[in-house]
Amino acid sequence: MRCSKCGSDNLETRKFCTTCGTPLIASCPKCSASLQPGDRFCGECGIEIAASGSLSRPAPSRAPVRLSDSIAATEVIGGESKTVTALFADIKGSMELMEDLDPEEARAIVDPALKLMIDAVHRYDGYVVQSTGDGIFALFGAPVAHEDHPQRALYAALRLQDAIRAYSAKLVADGGMPLEARVGIHTGEVVVRTLATQDGHSEYTPIGHTANLASRMQAVAPTGSIAITEDTRRLVEGYFQLKPRGPTRLKGVSEPINVYEVAGLGSLRTRLQRAVGRGLTRFVGREHEIEALKRALEQSKAGHGQVVAAMADPGVGKSRLFYEFKALPHSGCLVLEAYSVSHGKASAYMPVIELLREYFEIGSDDDERKRRERILGKVLGLDHALEDTLPYFYSLHGIVEAGHSLAQMDPNIKRRRTLEAIKRILLRESLNQPLIVIFEDLHWIDDETQALLNLLVDAIANARILLLVNYRPEYRHDWGSRTHYSQLRLDSLGRESADQMLSALLGDQPELEPLKRLIAEKAKGNPFFVEEIVQALFEEGVVARNGKLRLKQPPGEIKIPSTVQALLASRIDRLPPEEKALLQTLAVIGREFTLPLIRRVADVSETDLERMLDDLQLSEFIYEHPALPDSEYTFKHALTQEIAYKSILSERRKQVHECAAYAIEEMFQSRLDEHCSELAHHYSSSGNREKAVKYLNLPGNKQYNDRLMPRPSPISLPLWKCSKPCRTLLSVPNKS
Repeated sequence: MRCSKCGSDNLETRKFCTTCGTPLIASCPKCSASLQPGDRFCGECGIEIAASGSLSRPAPSRAPVRLSDSIAATEVIGGESKTVTALFADIKGSMELMEDLDPEEARAIVDPALKLMIDAVHRYDGYVVQSTGDGIFALFGAPVAHEDHPQRALYAALRLQDAIRAYSAKLVADGGMPLEARVGIHTGEVVVRTLATQDGHSEYTPIGHTANLASRMQAVAPTGSIAITEDTRRLVEGYFQLKPRGPTRLKGVSEPINVYEVAGLGSLRTRLQRAVGRGLTRFVGREHEIEALKRALEQSKAGHGQVVAAMADPGVGKSRLFYEFKALPHSGCLVLEAYSVSHGKASAYMPVIELLREYFEIGSDDDERKRRERILGKVLGLDHALEDTLPYFYSLHGIVEAGHSLAQMDPNIKRRRTLEAIKRILLRESLNQPLIVIFEDLHWIDDETQALLNLLVDAIANARILLLVNYRPEYRHDWGSRTHYSQLRLDSLGRESADQMLSALLGDQPELEPLKRLIAEKAKGNPFFVEEIVQALFEEGVVARNGKLRLKQPPGEIKIPSTVQALLASRIDRLPPEEKALLQTLAVIGREFTLPLIRRVADVSETDLERMLDDLQLSEFIYEHPALPDSEYTFKHALTQEIAYKSILSERRKQVHECAAYAIEEMFQSRLDEHCSELAHHYSSSGNREKAVKYLNLPGNKQYNDRLMPRPSPISLPLWKCSKPCRTLLSVPNKS
């Protein structure tokens, strides 16, 4: 019996998992509904349990084991608003199978198919909300946010279809009937809550139209296909091959919606590749960094290998910097490049294999014989002394060497020799020509690729190799002490460079200047944010091309594009639960806030509060500005504040606004006229209209007009104790 929480196998007689202690809940062989001890009939479908034999199959695991800690942390928070991608999949013809066969026989056929579907979802860190008798409902982007959740859902759907086809072929070969799956996918907003169940555990349940629409997409998907909506299509185009099926009427949806069928993988893998396809914007503000890379290359060419790292927040331009450097003329240099992807940590050597495929000139359509020929020719053509490395390169490319001891080799020895083989071939190649070796996005790197990088960093000091890597601030390594290592810290673009970028995107028409100022304020110099906001304005029809760019309609409030939302939400979700809750509370207080006000609003101890504020600074969510008599803090990016603010359910948001207003009143009893704008904002947002009107009508009200988010002025007066009811409402969850 497999545990639904940790995946461990247990004896059929066990009532609790011997690994994690989770109750082992039996389920119906026909519809998979949970059963209680002593049940003779299923409460959902009515099948007689006793007639179907001994049943102790637990409900399938909802999430991969590696995500259990993250999901448990998320459950502490309770309800949130999230943008997710919902996936529905079912086995076509399973009900007919159930009718024609004995329930046990039918389950023996359908259960493996169901497991294949769940495994495909787990492979890309999806969460199985519900498993029915012949299908699943899964979420990507919740409980744990991922910036690429639409792509993960489609990767999982393709893997699911491949697995079901292979399983069906086996059934047919054994004389059985074929099975086929159909999948429906939609991306949109949901409210997610954690609900307690009878077994003492919890279920993560989404509420909203998104799940319903994904279910409708499954219903209209042809057997064996994957159907997606327009909202998903906009986020995955280029990463996958899509076929438009035109407007389709769906049950329960008033207007026809555009439906697309997923035909396979596309040519794109990274965000930069997609930007190249759309047309890159002007490259500005990185002259110093380009010159540093040029100097490092000259040193490498002279036999003094260099490691240069570019570190920056998401969207600031790490990959674009390397792209522009590669585009420069590098006569006589061989450039090899590999990418880590957010769902690739579970795939050993993925970036390394990509780099080697480029080096060996292996095409995507090359069969095993062709791959073998290319590897053999390249290795022996370089140096016959490298012949002993061939089995390891073959193995990395899925080529089985008959009679070789590699299959029986100790895994640690095989790993060490594989890494050594890659190092040897790169060092030997550098004797023929200088190498520029690029590894992108190390914050997503797998363990084996990390081991290779550690080996290369120490090996290239006297080689003609320039090793370029980039990563986000959360990535850690121990290369800093090497004399041939240097790091470039990329900050957001300055105002002048950001203005140049906006002019390149929108032109210099005077009528667009107010819009450009709004975008600049929203994006705060992040090139990716600028590009995505402008692209969204084109898609929404705010800006139109009619010979020249023109403002088609007033912009109003600039919405955060889904791509930017997903990126920022994934960063916030990686925080420990108590820090995430504090960040959400700070987002309600405002863009700027002081320590006394935070103390009054957040129900945490002084020690914990200081620790969490320090951690949020280290993670670069907020900045501290020294001030007297008390410290002041500011969100590093307005968009982070907005995403954190919108993720809170309205009920809690109103409570925080009310508490913040109450705290300000207590702190400034004799100077309320100086803070009536903040008070009017907080009371208005809390639903306390009477007090909101009161402060709006005070003579000192400054009537702020911030389109993005109200920005209360910093507050810094001595701490007075907040009332117990307010503190109870806004308690921050503990780790326990």
